[in-house]
Amino acid sequence: MSKSKKVTVIGTGNFGSTVAFILAMNGLCHYVVLRGRNKDIAQGKALDMSQAANAARQHTVVKAARGPEDIANSNIVVITAGVARSPGMSRDDLLMKNAEIVRTYAREIKEYAPEAIVIVVSNPLDAMTYVALKETGFPKERVLGMAGILDSARMAHFIYEKLKYGAGQIRATVMGGHGNTMVPLSKFTTVAGVPIEDLLKPEDIDEIVQKTRNGGAEIVNLLKNGSAYYAPAKSTTVMVESILRDTKQIHSCAVMLDGEYGYKDIVSGVPAMIGADGVEKIIEMGLKPYQMDMFAKSVASVQEMVDKLYELKFFDS
Repeated sequence: MSKSKKVTVIGTGNFGSTVAFILAMNGLCHYVVLRGRNKDIAQGKALDMSQAANAARQHTVVKAARGPEDIANSNIVVITAGVARSPGMSRDDLLMKNAEIVRTYAREIKEYAPEAIVIVVSNPLDAMTYVALKETGFPKERVLGMAGILDSARMAHFIYEKLKYGAGQIRATVMGGHGNTMVPLSKFTTVAGVPIEDLLKPEDIDEIVQKTRNGGAEIVNLLKNGSAYYAPAKSTTVMVESILRDTKQIHSCAVMLDGEYGYKDIVSGVPAMIGADGVEKIIEMGLKPYQMDMFAKSVASVQEMVDKLYELKFFDS
């Protein structure tokens, strides 16, 4: 890593802007670059954030990209760009639309920031991480998706809601794809080291698991127009920090599997050690048979989307 650390955030909506703002406030890097379709909006937000960084006595400078060349020398590029499903749009339409957006930016990264580590947050997340991997051609260690940290945080919140104690001491573990097929693992979820299976009834744990799966949808329903971005943005910056500070911490991330858990050439969420080189080690946990079955269904749902992209001849080869 160079001394002057630089992070580019692609997408200037609520999500991308919040990621950039958190990075500016905590002084993780020297430069944050905002890249979005509307250059004036990106410029305005960049100015606002840079001024906020001065108020916080931080050294970070936030700049707006005027073109793809401005992402050069980025240590990390975060892709948040994408569209939400609109009335009349099929799942396949949404898949193709966001795959095209991610492909465009992945090719920019390949050309202008070939040494960067890429964090994908665009949905459907696991499939978009697969697209970014294929389009950049980067080693699988340098392209990863953010989901497990967010899902684990949501699970921890619902555990606290049920227990009414242990805030800040709850460590939840979630595997699999981001969405309804995620696999919350109560076996590896603790409160100050105590397994939640010793603290909660099975029916309470089942309720928490279901709430975790519906966590994002619940927020969308309440907001009416939009989706969550504070928790997802913070979860993303946790990954950025692990890379820039080379913490070697273990986080659940969407990564390309190469034999781990019995799968190859597919992206899914698994615990991984994250450091300066990206995914430095994938952790294989001992899962119960029913958890392996759940994980298999989660992987299959991602495989279905990837197969659809090949069927629609999305990839050049």
